[in-house]
Amino acid sequence: MQVGLIIVGDEILSGKRRDSHLAKFIELLAERGMQLSWAQYLGDDRELLTARLREAFASGQLVVSCGGIGATPDDHTRQAAAAALDRPLALHPEARELIWLRIQQMAAEQGKTVTADEPDSVRRFEMGVFPEGAGIIPNPYNKIPGFFVGNVHFVPGFPVMAHPMMAWVLDRYPQLHRQVGVLERSLIVQGAMEASLTPLMESVESGFPGIKVFSLPSVDHPQWGRCIELGVKGDAEQMEAAYGALKQGVIQFGATISTEMVR
Repeated sequence: MQVGLIIVGDEILSGKRRDSHLAKFIELLAERGMQLSWAQYLGDDRELLTARLREAFASGQLVVSCGGIGATPDDHTRQAAAAALDRPLALHPEARELIWLRIQQMAAEQGKTVTADEPDSVRRFEMGVFPEGAGIIPNPYNKIPGFFVGNVHFVPGFPVMAHPMMAWVLDRYPQLHRQVGVLERSLIVQGAMEASLTPLMESVESGFPGIKVFSLPSVDHPQWGRCIELGVKGDAEQMEAAYGALKQGVIQFGATISTEMVR
């Protein structure tokens, strides 16, 4: 199953806020021996979100969407998810109870009393309105939950909330977790052009199913200058053999290996 990340928010695309979700999600995946397959940044555009989410629901992939699930006019993710599923929105009963607990807690902290039918409470309950049939994602920070339908999951944009909720989502899929070990081996190559090494890369990748070969050229690396980081990643059982074949191919080519790295 591929794993994808959608990050929603005009503030990210405009540069008003810097994204921290991508790096954190990659870290959480790595802790479970998993890898990210793709990521998308999308603005607060309901039609665009609906189209992308329709694709996500149809894909069968594990997808996490961050942002846009609030109840203000610039939040469109909940409505887009419902439109993508062709389902009505409905107040989730468990989400309502969690939001009500949060409302009461905040009122008590301020020394106030509150009722469930006053306008502020009713507006806050909107944050528990999800596509019909959705499950909820617990929010350890302030109890306001996210939601999921199938393999597509929706969490808030606030990192302090979103990141533990992402971890909860990944732990729904223990069958995708792998023993954490060496996921990547590479070497720094000097004295060769990337195009010249392409046949070697193709040979290693075709000879070891489950292994991906990667090439990251640099023209001004601060330590090695003009070089190529050439490596393999993927199936741990084939890692050493694939890396050995890659290294031997570089040596036979006559290039210089400056250093080797394990991640």
